[in-house]
Amino acid sequence: MKIPQFISVILHPIVIPTIVVMLYFLVSPINFESQQKLGVLSLVFIITYLIPLLILLLFKKLKLIDSYKTETIRDRKLPVAIMLVVFYLLGNTLHYIQNFNDIALLFYATSFGLVILYIIFHFQIKASIHLLSFGIFTGFFMVLSVIHNQSYLMIIMFTLLLSGIIASARLHLNAHTPKEIYVGFFIGLIAPIVTYCIL
Repeated sequence: MKIPQFISVILHPIVIPTIVVMLYFLVSPINFESQQKLGVLSLVFIITYLIPLLILLLFKKLKLIDSYKTETIRDRKLPVAIMLVVFYLLGNTLHYIQNFNDIALLFYATSFGLVILYIIFHFQIKASIHLLSFGIFTGFFMVLSVIHNQSYLMIIMFTLLLSGIIASARLHLNAHTPKEIYVGFFIGLIAPIVTYCIL
C-alpha cells in the first residue's frame, strides 16, 4: 500500500468522530465517570464506524453503489443522506444526557456539514469528506475554546497539520481537485461554528 493510500485509510472520515470524542474526554474540564466515557465511546464507535461500514457493504451487495470508495457523486448521495440523519439522531440522543451537550454539538455540526455537502452535490461539486471531517474536528475545538474559555491551540494546530497531510494524500491519489479539498474543509470548519450560534 502506497503512503498516500495508507494515510487516506488511517485518517478515514469514519474513524475521526471516535478520535475526536476520545480527545475531548482527555482535555475536557468536565469530570466524567469512566463508565460514562466507555458508554458514549462505544455508542459513537458503533454508530459512526460500524454502521457506515455495514451500509457500504449492503449497498455494494444491492448494487446501489459501484465502489466502496464512493468515488462518484452518484455513489455518495445515498450514504451521505443516511448518515446525516444518523448523526442528527446521535446528536439528539446525547443532547438529552447531562453534561454531554458538547459532544451533541459535534454530531449536530457533522449532520449540518453533510446537509451542505448533499446540497452541493446538485451543483456537481464532490467536496472531500476526508477534509470535511478534519474541518469539523478543527472547528469543534475552536468552539470549545469559546464555550469553556480555555485554549485548545495545540490541538487546533495539530488538526491543521493533519488536514494538510490528508489533503496532500487525496490530491496525490487524484481523488479530488484542490477546489474540492478547500470546499470540504471550509464546510467542515464553519459547521460547528454555525451550529453553535444556532443552538
